[in-house]
Amino acid sequence: MVPIPPGKQKQKMIQQKPILFWAVFFLSAAAQASELTLKKTESGYDVFVGSGLFAGYHTSFEGSPVVYPLIGPAGQKMTRDYPMLKDGGNSTTSDHPHHRSMWFTHGLVNGLDFWTSDAKTGRTAYQIVHKRFVKAESSGTAAVIVTENHWIGKENQLLCRDERMLTFSEWKQCRIIDFDMTVTAEADSVTFGDTKEGTFGIRLADSMTAAGKNGHIINAEGKKEGEAWGKRSAWVDCFGLIDGQTAGIAVLNHPSSFRFPVYWHVREYGLLAANPFGIHEFEKKRNEKHLGDFTLQKGKAFTFRCRILLHQGTPEEAGIAEAFQEYKNKK
Repeated sequence: MVPIPPGKQKQKMIQQKPILFWAVFFLSAAAQASELTLKKTESGYDVFVGSGLFAGYHTSFEGSPVVYPLIGPAGQKMTRDYPMLKDGGNSTTSDHPHHRSMWFTHGLVNGLDFWTSDAKTGRTAYQIVHKRFVKAESSGTAAVIVTENHWIGKENQLLCRDERMLTFSEWKQCRIIDFDMTVTAEADSVTFGDTKEGTFGIRLADSMTAAGKNGHIINAEGKKEGEAWGKRSAWVDCFGLIDGQTAGIAVLNHPSSFRFPVYWHVREYGLLAANPFGIHEFEKKRNEKHLGDFTLQKGKAFTFRCRILLHQGTPEEAGIAEAFQEYKNKK
C-alpha cells in the first residue's frame, strides 16, 4: 500500500469533513422529521409526525370518543370526513351518520343502543362519556394517549367504564395505531348482546371502497370483497385509490384479544368493523339470537386489542402478513 504524503492526507481529511457534516445533518433532519409529538386541542389531542398531522383524538363527537382524521404516510385522509365536517369534506356519501372515522361502541349493551345515532340530532341515544386523560405523552418514536370513559345508560346509570390506550408509531413505511381497550362492568351485571351493529369501527374514505369500484377487501385467509363479511380472521385489509394512488387500512387482531380471531363486519361501501359479539348473525343462526352474548358481573372485564396500519400500495406490497407475524408476538 502506497503511503499518502502528510499534506495530501490532511487535504483529504478536510475534504471528508463537509461530507460527514452533511451526512449527519441529513440523518438528524430525517430523524426529526419522523418524530412523533402531541399537541393539546380544545377537543383532545392532535398527533403529529414531524410537522405533518397523523391523527386527532376527540373526547366526544355526538356521544362517543372518535379518532379523526387519519392521515396516511403519503399525506392523504384515509377515513371519510362525513359526518365530522358539516360540508362533507372528501365524502361523496352521507349514509350511516354513526360511522365516525374510527371509534368503539356497541349496539346492544343491557339492551341499549350505543352504536346508532338519531336521524334528527345525529347523537347516539346513550353516551360514552370521557372522564379524564390518564396519560398523554410522546417519546419521539411513539405517542401514547390513555383515557377513561364511562358508558351511561338509562337514568344516568353507569353501566361500565373503559380504559383505552392508543399508541401511535411507525413501522417501515406504515403508520401504526395500537388500540388496547379494557371494559369493566360497574353495574351488577352488564351484557354485550349478540348484534352485528358494533364494535370497533373504521369508515374508509369513499374513494377507497369496493362499492366505489376502486377498492378491495381481503382477509388473512384470502377471502375477498363480500366473502370476507362475517368471517373470523386475524386481520382484514381494505385498500383502494386515494388521489390516484393505491393505499389501504389494515386492522390486525391480537391473539390475546377477547374472542380472537374476531368476526368482521366489513362492507364494500366502506365499513371496516371488528365485532366479537354478533355471532348468530355472522354464522347465520337466526334462531339462536343470544349465541354471542357476553355478560360481565360487577368488577369483571374483557380486553380488545388491535393494530391499525395505514399503508401505501397493496397488502402484499405493504407486508401486512409479515406485520401480523410481528404484532402477534407483542405482549
